[in-house]
Amino acid sequence: MRFITGFPALLFSVLGSISIVTATTQYHDESFIPDAVLRVTQQNITQSCLASKTNVLINGTSPGPELRLLEGQTYWIRVYNDMTANNLTMHWHGLSMAVSPFSDGTPVASQWPIPPACFFDYEIHVPIGMAGTYFYHSHVGFQAASAAGPLIVDDLHVPYHYDDEKIIFIQDTFTKDFQTIEKGLVNTPLVWSGEAAAILVNGKGGGSANGTACNASLSVIDVEPGKTYRLRFIGATALTFASLAIEGHGSLEVIEADGSYTQKADTSFLQVAAGQRYSVLLHTLPNPTQSTYYIQLESRDRPTVTRSFAILNYGPKYKNSTPFYPPPKPVVSLPKSTVGFLDYKLYPLQPSGDFPSAKEVSRTVTITVHQAVRGMTIWLENHYPWVDTFPTEPYLVSLYKNDGVEFPSMERAAQNGGLDPITRAFPAEIGEVVDIVLLNTGADSGGLDAHPWHAHGRHYWDLGSGNGTYDAATNEAKWAGKEPATRDTTMLYRYGLTTGNGTVQGWRAWRLRVTEPGVWMIHCHILQHMIMGMQTVWVMGNETEVLGKVPRPEVEGYLTYGGDVYGNESHWPTAVHYFDTWAENQ
Repeated sequence: MRFITGFPALLFSVLGSISIVTATTQYHDESFIPDAVLRVTQQNITQSCLASKTNVLINGTSPGPELRLLEGQTYWIRVYNDMTANNLTMHWHGLSMAVSPFSDGTPVASQWPIPPACFFDYEIHVPIGMAGTYFYHSHVGFQAASAAGPLIVDDLHVPYHYDDEKIIFIQDTFTKDFQTIEKGLVNTPLVWSGEAAAILVNGKGGGSANGTACNASLSVIDVEPGKTYRLRFIGATALTFASLAIEGHGSLEVIEADGSYTQKADTSFLQVAAGQRYSVLLHTLPNPTQSTYYIQLESRDRPTVTRSFAILNYGPKYKNSTPFYPPPKPVVSLPKSTVGFLDYKLYPLQPSGDFPSAKEVSRTVTITVHQAVRGMTIWLENHYPWVDTFPTEPYLVSLYKNDGVEFPSMERAAQNGGLDPITRAFPAEIGEVVDIVLLNTGADSGGLDAHPWHAHGRHYWDLGSGNGTYDAATNEAKWAGKEPATRDTTMLYRYGLTTGNGTVQGWRAWRLRVTEPGVWMIHCHILQHMIMGMQTVWVMGNETEVLGKVPRPEVEGYLTYGGDVYGNESHWPTAVHYFDTWAENQ
């Protein structure tokens, strides 16, 4: 396995052949050694040109350390909440169906958060075929703006040749601290977070925001002439929909999107939204005419433009001695927001043969997105928001406890576009094929936003996007004889700045084969929008399938906030081992 320039790497050993067997409860005392340890703290730091403010850091840095896994293996990652007054979870973005039922890291859906001064052991099994680019982040409030880091799953056999690889980890930062932003977003009236004050690459960034120049030092990506590099772009922003290109390098070959290898797709620029990841092959210049070239990034679909830069360095390897700074003006001309970027152009490198035809689709579930003012400014999906105050405990916990939150009804859901209005959850049956259609509508004020929608639980086949309402037959014809790439985060675009209140203007369509029982989230990955209610919870499978995955009494420690599955300085935790060593059961 290789180290990635710019991040301290935590590498895991090969553990041997792993298979899924019956869950067992085990005590994690001092004899249990996790494969990696993440410690999350709240500290004041300075980012870019901003004044020092409170951020949530992982192992003392933002972004956090790189985690590197190997497909086909099982790992335990211990996460300490060293904060004194804030809850915490950790989500393994894009690997959701590879985690045990209580390890997805979603506090409103599948698990209680980690209390302050406690730790939790997350179990992750990476199936063969899930090699690719991912990241991990907190799923509580606005913490993910800084509490995030790269997660790379290495291949047993790499399908594309390249000489080396580099991570381009994209974040944004704001003038306010995360707690002030959280309070403002749920305030009546809304107190907006403000636009991104800087875009960061690998923790650094300089350029301009709202017309104000920022002469901060830039990250440096070292390369050599005449070689091929795999650049892993990770969209870990809170708000920014980034357009980017590399000065003097007009050709990028996309080979991976959201953890799925694709056939090569040529492009001169990238658009990377919150939650998205792309790998591209960059063929460096055989005879560069200068020692450094700028990577230029700009925000899109926002009222103002935030611009930032990083350095592609052909010179001697950067030793962090002489800093590089942004140019006085843009060095490349980036296009305006390109709706439908790479839609109908990404195909799997190896077709799965499992792509369901339209005849196999059991039903179509429509999620209609709308911004409303009900005192608070909130985002509604099929007329309902999902916020931290509903429900009062994680939905999976409520189902296990049978304490008043009933199992969602397929019958009620069929009358409400797929949503059961009593439970506010979307039910699905194991084995069915569902088309999910996201509809963008004009807000109460008539405004429109673009939204990167992310699915936990399983990757979907992305069927594309368009303006107006969705015409299934017309769109299906575009895929005749073809299989779309599988994704986990794609854009619900806006096709204008304003439209009528509630008028549909823009759609995104997915196809999902329901195979993994559990409670999973599907949501917009803009942190501000999530806090304001733009998230949905899905219950896939019936009661026996969902609650029988890990039966009682094994789950008891997960059903109470601060239960015995959470360790602290006074006691070790218990943990359900969902993925167990096959040899132990022979």
